[in-house]
Amino acid sequence: MTIPAAKLMPSPSPSLALTIGDPAGIGPEVVLKALARGSDGITIFGDRLTLHQTYRQIERAQGTDYVRTHLAHPDTLTVVEPEHDVGDWSLGSPSAQTGAASFADLERAIAQTLAGHYAGIVTGPIAKSAWKAAGHLYPGQTELLAEKAGVSRFGMMFAATSPVTQWQLRALLATTHIPLAQVPQALSPELLSLKLDLLIETLRVLFGIDSPTIAIAGLNPHSGEQGQLGTEEIDWIVPWLDRMRDRYPQATLEGPIPPDTMWVRPGQAWFGQALGQDRPPHDAYLALYHDQGLIPVKLMAFDRAVNTTIGLPFIRTSPDHGTAFDIAGKGIADATSMKAAIALARVLARPASLDPIPH
Repeated sequence: MTIPAAKLMPSPSPSLALTIGDPAGIGPEVVLKALARGSDGITIFGDRLTLHQTYRQIERAQGTDYVRTHLAHPDTLTVVEPEHDVGDWSLGSPSAQTGAASFADLERAIAQTLAGHYAGIVTGPIAKSAWKAAGHLYPGQTELLAEKAGVSRFGMMFAATSPVTQWQLRALLATTHIPLAQVPQALSPELLSLKLDLLIETLRVLFGIDSPTIAIAGLNPHSGEQGQLGTEEIDWIVPWLDRMRDRYPQATLEGPIPPDTMWVRPGQAWFGQALGQDRPPHDAYLALYHDQGLIPVKLMAFDRAVNTTIGLPFIRTSPDHGTAFDIAGKGIADATSMKAAIALARVLARPASLDPIPH
């Protein structure tokens, strides 16, 4: 079983690599905003000129007092410059040039992290179309991270803490960036076993939850309604889940829960609505495909959810938002999720001897 990063690479004073993402998007802006109160232990992988251009653009849009208050000045930051000229590009317009730049930044950050210089990586948002235009055919950053790290067992988990109740939401996706039509073919007992193994180990090692309660979604509406709306649940999901209950007697595995009702209790826990004493929220949620998990996560926690890749030999987090090219350079991008991504990476990369993350 793959052990999550905090056990593999403990660091007495965690240092992090932080990529700016696509330079034409809001990545440079949210990085500067997230580091406005300090950047100790953070090394930025990106073009310092891009950071200066972003700073000046926002200064023109919002004023000098605003940038002095809300943004870190690029000259105060530790930056690993690109090995090659980024080339010509325009703010708000993804291109082969911006795709090549964000890809190269992430490659360097991975290499130096694997070499032991950093305990983890926080990644800014990239444009998959720009990567493709630059000749890099990856579904996303997660897959590149896994390939470079040499792992085949990894997962995309989203974590967020409610500002209302302080309840912590954790959701893992079984499949990620594939067309919806391919989801039933991609799902299998082997894949779900891999994801559940990683999730249970992550909850124990990183979050200190030895006996978790985990909700597992069905694939079809009403979880198939006894085969009337799809047969995957009857054919193999329910038998698989029975085997997993035998494998993990310490865990309470509930499912397959109809996808439209699985998120009721987490929504109540997030927004502070009353929950029955016998129906507390689960410790984690396993969604079977991208939108099944991310629509509710983003509805509850769009500005503060953190994407955490589990199964890597280092910590990796990222904000749960995209490049937002339409607002790049205007000074209105919300850096809350980037701040949360940095904060969670620092906590997860702490020495393994410290107490687990409270929940």
